Amino acid sequence: MTGYASALEQFDAALPQLRSHLRNGDLVIVTADHGCDPTWHGTDHTREYVPVIAFGPGIAHGSGGVRSTFADVGATLAAHLSLPLAEGAPLWGRGA
Repeated sequence: MTGYASALEQFDAALPQLRSHLRNGDLVIVTADHGCDPTWHGTDHTREYVPVIAFGPGIAHGSGGVRSTFADVGATLAAHLSLPLAEGAPLWGRGA
């Protein structure tokens, strides 16, 4: 668990630098392909939910709530880039 905590701290420390390089219209989405409980022994996928963090200039703060499908991440990107939606629903309104 110490390694997991250290990796999170390093990632958190790098976010302000990433954020400082963003320009209007930029969008950052950070997620995972599966959930892991850091208190569980081993490397099995131990959680059914994964975190999704999206931010950028002009992106409103708030919760996207519990989503029914991971396709919502793709739908968010499609909406942000004004592309047709194939599946899922954007985390926020069309054209984010």
